[in-house]
Amino acid sequence: DRRWRVGVVGVGNLGTALMLYRGFLRSRARFLLWSSLCFLLLTLSNVLLVVDLLILPTAIDLTVWRTIPTFAGIMLLIYGMIWDAS
Repeated sequence: DRRWRVGVVGVGNLGTALMLYRGFLRSRARFLLWSSLCFLLLTLSNVLLVVDLLILPTAIDLTVWRTIPTFAGIMLLIYGMIWDAS
């Protein structure tokens, strides 16, 4: 069932974001902060996916709105990699 899979991915992303942030609080490694923010935005993208496909399947198309947090999360992670490398 599609609802089950989407939920598992969303919970997995949120769990990963929380664990990365907890690691950041312990070690203060900035890359863990950038990674946790990326996964937080990926979680938002999955929430929008659930709304788009399961709650409002025919009323509104949220494809662009789902893509924005995903793109922002990946860009944030790339920015963090470049920032920490310099």
